[in-house]
Amino acid sequence: MIMKKIFISTYPFGLHDSTPLQLLEKTGWEVQLNPLKRKLTSEEVAEIAQDVDGIIAGTEDLTPLIRKNPNLKIISRVGIGLDSVPLALCRERNITVAYTPDAVTMAVVELTIGLMVSLTRKVHLANFELRKGGWSRFTGKRLGESTIGLIGLGRVGSNVIRLLKEFKPKKLLLNDLKDKTSEITSLLSGTGVDFSFVGKDEIYAQSDIISLHVPLSRKTKNMITHKEFSQMRKDSFLINTARGGIVNEDDLYHAVKEKVISGAAIDVFEKEPYKGNLLELEDIILTEHMGSCSFDCRLLMESGSAMEVIRFFNGEPLLNPVPEEEYQNQL
Repeated sequence: MIMKKIFISTYPFGLHDSTPLQLLEKTGWEVQLNPLKRKLTSEEVAEIAQDVDGIIAGTEDLTPLIRKNPNLKIISRVGIGLDSVPLALCRERNITVAYTPDAVTMAVVELTIGLMVSLTRKVHLANFELRKGGWSRFTGKRLGESTIGLIGLGRVGSNVIRLLKEFKPKKLLLNDLKDKTSEITSLLSGTGVDFSFVGKDEIYAQSDIISLHVPLSRKTKNMITHKEFSQMRKDSFLINTARGGIVNEDDLYHAVKEKVISGAAIDVFEKEPYKGNLLELEDIILTEHMGSCSFDCRLLMESGSAMEVIRFFNGEPLLNPVPEEEYQNQL
């Protein structure tokens, strides 16, 4: 087999379980890990990987790399998001793109549910106060007494519903671009959970909790801005474990600071690592794009992305090539 050069830009990779690295090492190829052990900038990726044959990528914008490296043949995403991969340019350059769409689902789902409970029961505020010597015993609304709005009913959104139904929420308000009536009706049949498919405006106006589960695209960029916050209830909470850029971060800052809404939980940001003004606000839970960071899901993602590169250069069919629908979504 001809020697290949593979760069792994995402970090960590193989840190908790070395199986993905072992898979790559068995090929005899040259495999280079992220030398800086942090999220790389697009320019750093382009410089380090300018002569590789394939990349196992994180969430860095790969446009500069593709323009700089004429030999790049495959991009294998560790994860599901494709907003950092210019698919039209990849097609133009004959670069194959694969991803791991199913590996991350349950880790993101469980984090989302955990953030719902932590946010509405003010667990984060209790943590801050107790460490300062206080003891307020904050009170909040149970999920079982809440109207919960979900925007996006794909892999993550539908599984959030599957777990949420056990909490018996007061009502679920649901929105998706596709008709998910049959799927969701089957999922909630016999549970007694009240649900409706509604427009986004109704979700904003009526929900105690609004949870976002849509990809970042031209259609969803800045989907939540000052206008949408002004429609929300003052006692409502917003959760975003989907992608940075869907929520306008400056508008979110003002909405929470000025008590337009009660708070938010944000796991994803436009620029990561995040260093913006949301750090000033105690009513926002901020996490480090860690929706996929469970041991099992990381292993599935890393092994899956490594195997796709190996299959590609072995001339074998890929298990998870990016489908045509995703290319169309970026147009």
